[in-house]
Amino acid sequence: MAQLTDDCFAFGTKPMRIEEAVALIAERFPVVAGTETVPLGLADGRIAAEDVFAGHDLPPFANAAVDGYAVRFADLNPESESVLPVGGRLPAGAAAGAIPAGTAIRIFTGAPMPPGADTVFMQEDVRREGDRVVLPTGLKPGANARPAGEDLEKGSLAIPAGQRLRPQDLALAAATGHARIAVRRRLRVALFSTGDELTEPGAALRPGAIHDSNRVLLATLLTRLGVTVDDLGILRDDPATLPAHLAEAARDHDLILTSGGVSTGEEDHVKAAVEALGALMLWRLAIKPGRPVAAGLVAGTPFVGLPGNPVAVYVTLLFVVRPLLARLGGARHEPPLAWPVRAGFGYRKKAGRREFVRVSLVRGEDGTVEAQKFPRDGAGVLTSLSESDGLVELPDDAIAIAPGDTLAYYPHSLLW
Repeated sequence: MAQLTDDCFAFGTKPMRIEEAVALIAERFPVVAGTETVPLGLADGRIAAEDVFAGHDLPPFANAAVDGYAVRFADLNPESESVLPVGGRLPAGAAAGAIPAGTAIRIFTGAPMPPGADTVFMQEDVRREGDRVVLPTGLKPGANARPAGEDLEKGSLAIPAGQRLRPQDLALAAATGHARIAVRRRLRVALFSTGDELTEPGAALRPGAIHDSNRVLLATLLTRLGVTVDDLGILRDDPATLPAHLAEAARDHDLILTSGGVSTGEEDHVKAAVEALGALMLWRLAIKPGRPVAAGLVAGTPFVGLPGNPVAVYVTLLFVVRPLLARLGGARHEPPLAWPVRAGFGYRKKAGRREFVRVSLVRGEDGTVEAQKFPRDGAGVLTSLSESDGLVELPDDAIAIAPGDTLAYYPHSLLW
């Protein structure tokens, strides 16, 4: 795994805005994922390592867009119906010979246009009379004919490097002559939870203990983001052993991700362990939920320590870890797309920090859709994620939200 230098990392005491954190990530962290070439069928969800160019025109030849009759537009009578003999039949996949002047060719969708033909009449719009066809007036030159290169010309960019490959991208690669594609190696992420209070899911709860939900949340969301997750379990609040566990994870992973233990309490030891092994580049974001976020290097390997509360984990994974994964993995970072939605609630907040409120969409009294706030605010309330439709973003400088205000809405269903 790539080992990064840490001599340039430092952080201040002022909480950092999200945009500043993302810009710092882009500046300080290089791409670490190598490349490999795989068949198109194995490339879904991978990151294109190189630009992919069209190997030929798409379509590679002029062809008919409909079933009908191919003609030379110059042979048509501009004032009345044209009657032309049918000089042949041309299905898709057949080679096309030149069309004689004054002749129509029966043609089918996808068949190559005969040399000289430039227009196709739909079969529904004509009358066939024996070996002749009657063609109406009013059709424009070039109608229903697709020129070579209409979609892409040979040598043009089909897929940019850094694109997360989707089925439609792979179809485009196939259509332009490619059977394999260069992609980035999948990132390998070491995942820990921290805290003496945590117990594995399904185990009996001792007094004062809770089941660990953060690793389940993080592992499943990270998998959706296309990385390989190594679940390394729970780290106890032991300052003597934490550095060794982190150093071990740093040896064969591209990123170490923890939750809990990065605040300023007496039992929050992760931050100190990171500083003992490397350095921090940021600590504390101007965000709610999710203020305590630590990011930096552990023995040359990128590290992010997320808060302990699950809603804060969800928010900071989306807005901090996701752009970091894109950077390390050679992907173009695309911030999540937000939709404007009308607030159906009032809310007061502190200026100077971004807040994300869990909401559900309902129809207001006038029939329009509005966002209703989940009734409980706590960052530890997991039902606020499972029973809501998404998040709304409250701007840094805002101090009050009134019913009817327009807010940026991020639906859970489209974030991952």
